[in-house]
Amino acid sequence: MTEPYTDPVRGSAHGTAPVPLSVLDLVALGEGHTPHEALEASRRLARLVEARGFTRYWVAEHHSMPGISSSSPAVVLAHLAAHTKRLRLGSGGVLLSHHAPLVVAEQFGTLEALAPGRVDLGLGRAPGTDGATAAALRRTGGPAGTGDDFPAEVSELLDFLRGDFPDGHPYRRVHAVPGPVQGHTGHPQVWLLGSSGFSARLAGRLGLPFAFAHHFSAHRTLPALELYRSSFRPSAVLAEPYVLLGVFAFAGDDAREARRQALTGALATVRLRSGRPGLIPTPEEAEAHVFTERETAVLGGWLDHALYGTPDEVTAGLDDLCKRTGADELMLAMNSHGLDFRVRSYELVSAAYGLSDGALEGG
Repeated sequence: MTEPYTDPVRGSAHGTAPVPLSVLDLVALGEGHTPHEALEASRRLARLVEARGFTRYWVAEHHSMPGISSSSPAVVLAHLAAHTKRLRLGSGGVLLSHHAPLVVAEQFGTLEALAPGRVDLGLGRAPGTDGATAAALRRTGGPAGTGDDFPAEVSELLDFLRGDFPDGHPYRRVHAVPGPVQGHTGHPQVWLLGSSGFSARLAGRLGLPFAFAHHFSAHRTLPALELYRSSFRPSAVLAEPYVLLGVFAFAGDDAREARRQALTGALATVRLRSGRPGLIPTPEEAEAHVFTERETAVLGGWLDHALYGTPDEVTAGLDDLCKRTGADELMLAMNSHGLDFRVRSYELVSAAYGLSDGALEGG
Protein backbone atom coordinates (compact mmCIF):
# COMPACT_ATOMS: atom_id res chain seq x y z
CA MET A 1 0.00 0.00 0.00
CA THR A 2 1.33 3.41 -0.97
CA GLU A 3 1.86 5.69 2.02
CA PRO A 4 0.29 9.15 2.22
CA TYR A 5 2.39 12.28 2.22
CA THR A 6 4.41 12.64 5.42
CA ASP A 7 4.18 16.44 5.28
CA PRO A 8 0.51 17.44 5.61
CA VAL A 9 1.09 20.77 3.87
CA ARG A 10 3.81 20.49 1.26
CA GLY A 11 3.23 18.21 -1.68
CA SER A 12 5.71 17.19 -4.35
CA ALA A 13 5.87 18.40 -7.94
CA HIS A 14 6.10 15.66 -10.54
CA GLY A 15 7.10 15.61 -14.17
CA THR A 16 7.61 19.13 -15.52
CA ALA A 17 4.93 20.74 -13.33
CA PRO A 18 6.39 23.86 -11.65
CA VAL A 19 4.72 23.12 -8.30
CA PRO A 20 2.52 20.41 -6.77
CA LEU A 21 -0.87 20.15 -8.45
CA SER A 22 -4.22 19.57 -6.75
CA VAL A 23 -7.95 19.58 -7.55
CA LEU A 24 -10.89 21.62 -6.30
CA ASP A 25 -14.10 19.74 -7.10
CA LEU A 26 -17.42 21.61 -7.30
CA VAL A 27 -19.21 18.36 -8.30
CA ALA A 28 -20.76 20.43 -11.09
CA LEU A 29 -24.11 19.23 -12.39
CA GLY A 30 -25.09 19.98 -15.98
CA GLU A 31 -28.39 19.86 -17.81
CA GLY A 32 -29.33 16.25 -18.61
CA HIS A 33 -27.17 14.72 -15.86
CA THR A 34 -28.02 13.42 -12.39
CA PRO A 35 -26.31 14.03 -9.04
CA HIS A 36 -25.32 10.35 -9.00
CA GLU A 37 -23.53 10.78 -12.32
CA ALA A 38 -21.78 13.91 -11.10
CA LEU A 39 -20.55 12.16 -7.96
CA GLU A 40 -19.46 9.14 -9.98
CA ALA A 41 -17.38 11.49 -12.16
CA SER A 42 -15.79 12.80 -8.96
CA ARG A 43 -14.84 9.28 -7.92
CA ARG A 44 -13.30 8.64 -11.33
CA LEU A 45 -11.44 11.91 -11.21
CA ALA A 46 -10.08 11.34 -7.70
CA ARG A 47 -8.68 7.96 -8.72
CA LEU A 48 -7.15 9.43 -11.88
CA VAL A 49 -5.35 12.33 -10.21
CA GLU A 50 -4.13 10.13 -7.38
CA ALA A 51 -2.47 7.86 -9.94
CA ARG A 52 -0.96 10.89 -11.70
CA GLY A 53 0.70 12.28 -8.57
CA PHE A 54 -1.61 15.14 -7.64
CA THR A 55 -1.30 16.16 -3.99
CA ARG A 56 -4.82 16.81 -2.71
CA TYR A 57 -8.47 16.74 -3.70
CA TRP A 58 -10.79 19.26 -2.09
CA VAL A 59 -14.57 19.56 -2.24
CA ALA A 60 -16.25 22.97 -2.05
CA GLU A 61 -19.26 23.67 0.16
CA HIS A 62 -22.10 25.58 -1.50
CA HIS A 63 -25.82 25.65 -0.75
CA SER A 64 -29.02 26.12 -2.75
CA MET A 65 -27.10 26.05 -6.04
CA PRO A 66 -28.63 23.54 -8.47
CA GLY A 67 -25.45 23.33 -10.55
CA ILE A 68 -23.25 22.28 -7.62
CA SER A 69 -23.76 18.96 -5.81
CA SER A 70 -21.20 19.40 -3.02
CA SER A 71 -23.35 20.84 -0.23
CA SER A 72 -22.02 18.18 2.20
CA PRO A 73 -18.23 17.98 1.84
CA ALA A 74 -17.70 15.54 4.73
CA VAL A 75 -20.10 13.02 3.15
CA VAL A 76 -18.48 13.30 -0.29
CA LEU A 77 -15.00 13.02 1.23
CA ALA A 78 -15.92 9.86 3.14
CA HIS A 79 -16.97 8.31 -0.17
CA LEU A 80 -13.74 9.38 -1.89
CA ALA A 81 -11.67 8.11 1.03
CA ALA A 82 -13.05 4.62 0.37
CA HIS A 83 -11.81 4.77 -3.23
CA THR A 84 -8.34 6.28 -2.75
CA LYS A 85 -5.23 5.35 -0.79
CA ARG A 86 -2.75 8.21 -0.91
CA LEU A 87 -4.47 11.38 -2.08
CA ARG A 88 -5.02 14.05 0.58
CA LEU A 89 -8.74 14.79 0.88
CA GLY A 90 -10.26 17.95 2.23
CA SER A 91 -12.72 20.79 2.22
CA GLY A 92 -12.31 23.82 0.04
CA GLY A 93 -13.81 24.84 2.28
CA VAL A 94 -16.16 24.25 5.15
CA LEU A 95 -18.10 27.48 5.68
CA LEU A 96 -17.65 27.96 9.38
CA SER A 97 -20.44 30.52 9.72
CA HIS A 98 -22.94 27.71 9.10
CA HIS A 99 -21.55 25.13 11.52
CA ALA A 100 -20.74 24.84 15.21
CA PRO A 101 -16.97 24.33 15.60
CA LEU A 102 -17.56 21.17 17.69
CA VAL A 103 -19.60 19.61 14.87
CA VAL A 104 -16.89 20.38 12.31
CA ALA A 105 -14.19 18.98 14.63
CA GLU A 106 -16.14 15.74 15.01
CA GLN A 107 -16.94 15.38 11.31
CA PHE A 108 -13.35 15.86 10.26
CA GLY A 109 -12.04 13.87 13.21
CA THR A 110 -14.14 11.02 11.86
CA LEU A 111 -12.67 11.49 8.40
CA GLU A 112 -9.18 11.48 9.90
CA ALA A 113 -9.98 8.18 11.59
CA LEU A 114 -11.19 6.78 8.26
CA ALA A 115 -8.19 8.05 6.28
CA PRO A 116 -5.37 8.66 8.78
CA GLY A 117 -2.78 11.23 7.80
CA ARG A 118 -4.50 12.52 4.68
CA VAL A 119 -7.31 14.85 5.69
CA ASP A 120 -7.31 18.63 5.18
CA LEU A 121 -9.80 20.96 6.83
CA GLY A 122 -10.05 24.14 4.79
CA LEU A 123 -12.11 26.84 6.50
CA GLY A 124 -13.95 29.65 4.75
CA ARG A 125 -15.44 32.81 6.18
CA ALA A 126 -17.89 33.75 3.41
CA PRO A 127 -21.52 32.53 3.49
CA GLY A 128 -21.09 30.81 0.12
CA THR A 129 -24.70 31.41 -0.86
CA ASP A 130 -27.46 34.02 -0.93
CA GLY A 131 -28.82 35.79 2.13
CA ALA A 132 -32.04 33.78 2.41
CA THR A 133 -30.18 30.47 2.25
CA ALA A 134 -27.62 31.70 4.76
CA ALA A 135 -30.48 32.53 7.11
CA ALA A 136 -31.94 29.04 6.62
CA LEU A 137 -28.56 27.57 7.55
CA ARG A 138 -28.28 29.64 10.73
CA ARG A 139 -27.10 27.93 13.90
CA THR A 140 -29.40 29.94 16.19
CA GLY A 141 -32.76 31.64 15.97
CA GLY A 142 -31.08 34.94 15.11
CA PRO A 143 -30.05 36.36 11.74
CA ALA A 144 -27.28 34.85 9.64
CA GLY A 145 -23.77 35.67 10.78
CA THR A 146 -21.59 38.29 9.13
CA GLY A 147 -18.28 36.46 9.50
CA ASP A 148 -16.98 38.94 12.08
CA ASP A 149 -16.66 36.15 14.64
CA PHE A 150 -14.60 33.98 12.27
CA PRO A 151 -11.29 34.36 14.17
CA ALA A 152 -12.93 33.27 17.44
CA GLU A 153 -14.62 30.33 15.70
CA VAL A 154 -11.32 29.23 14.15
CA SER A 155 -9.64 29.41 17.57
CA GLU A 156 -12.41 27.35 19.16
CA LEU A 157 -12.23 24.74 16.40
CA LEU A 158 -8.45 24.44 16.78
CA ASP A 159 -8.87 23.91 20.53
CA PHE A 160 -11.40 21.14 19.93
CA LEU A 161 -9.10 19.44 17.39
CA ARG A 162 -6.12 19.61 19.74
CA GLY A 163 -7.96 19.05 23.03
CA ASP A 164 -6.33 22.26 24.14
CA PHE A 165 -8.84 24.43 26.02
CA PRO A 166 -7.20 26.13 29.03
CA ASP A 167 -8.24 25.49 32.63
CA GLY A 168 -11.36 27.43 33.50
CA HIS A 169 -12.69 27.52 29.94
CA PRO A 170 -16.38 26.55 29.77
CA TYR A 171 -15.55 23.89 27.16
CA ARG A 172 -12.62 22.43 29.10
CA ARG A 173 -14.51 19.17 29.65
CA VAL A 174 -16.18 19.08 26.23
CA HIS A 175 -14.41 16.76 23.79
CA ALA A 176 -14.59 16.26 20.04
CA VAL A 177 -14.68 12.55 19.25
CA PRO A 178 -12.92 10.96 17.51
CA GLY A 179 -10.16 13.09 18.98
CA PRO A 180 -7.40 13.57 21.56
CA VAL A 181 -9.53 12.46 24.52
CA GLN A 182 -9.42 8.94 23.06
CA GLY A 183 -5.65 8.95 22.88
CA HIS A 184 -5.81 9.78 19.20
CA THR A 185 -2.87 12.05 18.32
CA GLY A 186 -3.52 12.84 14.66
CA HIS A 187 -5.92 15.49 13.48
CA PRO A 188 -6.82 17.16 10.16
CA GLN A 189 -4.47 19.77 8.78
CA VAL A 190 -6.24 23.12 9.04
CA TRP A 191 -6.05 25.65 6.19
CA LEU A 192 -7.61 29.07 5.89
CA LEU A 193 -9.29 29.99 2.62
CA GLY A 194 -10.00 33.45 1.34
CA SER A 195 -10.78 35.78 -1.53
CA SER A 196 -9.65 39.01 0.17
CA GLY A 197 -7.19 40.21 2.78
CA PHE A 198 -9.14 39.24 5.92
CA SER A 199 -8.32 35.52 5.98
CA ALA A 200 -4.88 36.21 4.48
CA ARG A 201 -3.89 38.24 7.52
CA LEU A 202 -5.44 35.74 9.95
CA ALA A 203 -3.70 32.77 8.29
CA GLY A 204 -0.40 34.60 8.53
CA ARG A 205 -0.83 35.44 12.20
CA LEU A 206 -1.76 31.83 13.03
CA GLY A 207 1.07 30.37 10.96
CA LEU A 208 -1.35 28.32 8.85
CA PRO A 209 -1.23 27.49 5.13
CA PHE A 210 -3.36 29.80 3.01
CA ALA A 211 -5.48 28.98 -0.03
CA PHE A 212 -6.59 31.92 -2.18
CA ALA A 213 -9.55 31.84 -4.58
CA HIS A 214 -7.77 33.31 -7.60
CA HIS A 215 -10.42 31.71 -9.83
CA PHE A 216 -13.06 34.24 -8.79
CA SER A 217 -11.05 37.02 -7.15
CA ALA A 218 -8.01 37.39 -9.41
CA HIS A 219 -7.73 41.17 -9.00
CA ARG A 220 -7.14 40.67 -5.27
CA THR A 221 -4.59 37.87 -5.55
CA LEU A 222 -1.31 39.76 -5.31
CA PRO A 223 -2.38 42.13 -2.49
CA ALA A 224 -3.75 39.21 -0.45
CA LEU A 225 -0.62 37.12 -0.89
CA GLU A 226 1.59 40.04 0.10
CA LEU A 227 -0.52 40.57 3.21
CA TYR A 228 -0.31 36.88 4.11
CA ARG A 229 3.43 36.73 3.67
CA SER A 230 4.09 39.96 5.57
CA SER A 231 1.80 38.88 8.43
CA PHE A 232 3.21 35.37 8.70
CA ARG A 233 4.45 34.11 12.05
CA PRO A 234 6.17 30.69 12.21
CA SER A 235 4.17 28.00 13.98
CA ALA A 236 4.36 24.32 14.84
CA VAL A 237 2.75 23.71 11.44
CA LEU A 238 4.85 25.96 9.20
CA ALA A 239 8.21 27.66 9.44
CA GLU A 240 7.46 29.85 6.43
CA PRO A 241 4.40 30.85 4.38
CA TYR A 242 2.73 28.34 2.07
CA VAL A 243 0.36 29.57 -0.65
CA LEU A 244 -2.09 27.51 -2.67
CA LEU A 245 -3.94 29.18 -5.55
CA GLY A 246 -7.24 28.02 -6.99
CA VAL A 247 -7.54 28.53 -10.75
CA PHE A 248 -10.11 27.55 -13.38
CA ALA A 249 -8.45 25.35 -16.00
CA PHE A 250 -10.18 23.72 -18.98
CA ALA A 251 -7.96 21.66 -21.29
CA GLY A 252 -9.53 20.09 -24.37
CA ASP A 253 -8.45 17.83 -27.18
CA ASP A 254 -8.89 20.98 -29.25
CA ALA A 255 -9.12 24.63 -28.28
CA ARG A 256 -12.71 25.03 -29.51
CA GLU A 257 -14.08 22.29 -27.26
CA ALA A 258 -12.18 23.71 -24.28
CA ARG A 259 -13.72 27.14 -24.85
CA ARG A 260 -17.19 25.63 -25.31
CA GLN A 261 -16.94 23.88 -21.96
CA ALA A 262 -15.50 26.96 -20.25
CA LEU A 263 -18.38 29.00 -21.63
CA THR A 264 -20.90 26.70 -19.93
CA GLY A 265 -19.34 27.50 -16.56
CA ALA A 266 -19.17 31.18 -17.41
CA LEU A 267 -22.87 31.36 -18.30
CA ALA A 268 -23.76 29.48 -15.11
CA THR A 269 -21.80 32.12 -13.16
CA VAL A 270 -23.53 34.97 -15.01
CA ARG A 271 -26.91 33.53 -14.08
CA LEU A 272 -25.86 32.92 -10.48
CA ARG A 273 -24.73 36.53 -10.07
CA SER A 274 -28.02 37.67 -11.57
CA GLY A 275 -29.95 35.76 -8.90
CA ARG A 276 -30.95 32.97 -11.31
CA PRO A 277 -28.86 29.92 -10.33
CA GLY A 278 -29.49 26.73 -12.27
CA LEU A 279 -27.89 23.63 -13.71
CA ILE A 280 -24.77 24.10 -15.85
CA PRO A 281 -26.08 24.79 -19.37
CA THR A 282 -25.07 22.71 -22.37
CA PRO A 283 -22.36 24.01 -24.73
CA GLU A 284 -25.01 24.56 -27.38
CA GLU A 285 -27.11 26.70 -25.05
CA ALA A 286 -24.07 28.67 -23.87
CA GLU A 287 -22.93 29.39 -27.44
CA ALA A 288 -26.41 30.48 -28.49
CA HIS A 289 -26.97 32.78 -25.50
CA VAL A 290 -27.17 36.49 -26.31
CA PHE A 291 -25.41 38.29 -23.48
CA THR A 292 -26.68 41.64 -22.28
CA GLU A 293 -24.23 44.46 -21.68
CA ARG A 294 -24.22 43.74 -17.96
CA GLU A 295 -23.81 40.01 -18.53
CA THR A 296 -20.94 40.65 -20.94
CA ALA A 297 -19.05 42.50 -18.23
CA VAL A 298 -19.38 39.50 -15.87
CA LEU A 299 -18.51 37.10 -18.69
CA GLY A 300 -15.36 39.02 -19.60
CA GLY A 301 -14.14 39.13 -16.02
CA TRP A 302 -14.68 35.39 -15.69
CA LEU A 303 -13.07 34.34 -18.98
CA ASP A 304 -10.13 36.74 -18.58
CA HIS A 305 -8.85 34.81 -15.56
CA ALA A 306 -9.80 31.26 -16.57
CA LEU A 307 -7.35 29.12 -18.50
CA TYR A 308 -8.85 27.24 -21.45
CA GLY A 309 -7.48 25.80 -24.66
CA THR A 310 -5.12 23.04 -25.68
CA PRO A 311 -3.13 21.24 -22.96
CA ASP A 312 0.00 23.20 -23.89
CA GLU A 313 -1.89 26.50 -23.68
CA VAL A 314 -3.31 25.63 -20.26
CA THR A 315 -0.02 24.46 -18.80
CA ALA A 316 1.72 27.57 -20.16
CA GLY A 317 -0.88 29.65 -18.30
CA LEU A 318 -0.31 27.68 -15.11
CA ASP A 319 3.44 28.14 -15.40
CA ASP A 320 3.00 31.89 -15.88
CA LEU A 321 0.66 32.14 -12.89
CA CYS A 322 3.30 30.49 -10.70
CA LYS A 323 5.94 32.94 -11.86
CA ARG A 324 3.73 35.99 -11.27
CA THR A 325 2.51 34.99 -7.81
CA GLY A 326 5.20 32.73 -6.33
CA ALA A 327 2.49 30.17 -5.53
CA ASP A 328 3.68 27.03 -3.76
CA GLU A 329 0.86 24.88 -5.14
CA LEU A 330 -1.88 25.17 -7.78
CA MET A 331 -5.39 23.78 -7.31
CA LEU A 332 -7.23 23.30 -10.59
CA ALA A 333 -11.00 23.75 -10.71
CA MET A 334 -13.74 23.73 -13.33
CA ASN A 335 -17.50 23.94 -13.51
CA SER A 336 -18.13 22.60 -16.99
CA HIS A 337 -21.24 20.89 -18.30
CA GLY A 338 -19.53 17.74 -19.57
CA LEU A 339 -18.79 15.10 -16.93
CA ASP A 340 -16.48 13.15 -19.24
CA PHE A 341 -14.79 16.42 -20.18
CA ARG A 342 -13.92 17.02 -16.51
CA VAL A 343 -11.99 13.77 -16.37
CA ARG A 344 -10.48 14.17 -19.83
CA SER A 345 -9.21 17.67 -19.04
CA TYR A 346 -7.14 16.40 -16.13
CA GLU A 347 -5.84 13.55 -18.25
CA LEU A 348 -4.62 16.07 -20.80
CA VAL A 349 -3.00 18.38 -18.23
CA SER A 350 -1.28 15.39 -16.65
CA ALA A 351 0.05 14.22 -19.99
CA ALA A 352 1.28 17.71 -20.90
CA TYR A 353 3.32 17.77 -17.69
CA GLY A 354 4.60 14.23 -18.25
CA LEU A 355 2.55 12.68 -15.46
CA SER A 356 1.68 9.08 -16.25
CA ASP A 357 0.08 6.47 -14.01
CA GLY A 358 3.59 5.71 -12.78
CA ALA A 359 4.28 9.34 -11.80
CA LEU A 360 4.67 8.61 -8.10
CA GLU A 361 7.21 5.89 -8.59
CA GLY A 362 8.98 7.53 -11.48
CA GLY A 363 9.27 11.04 -10.02
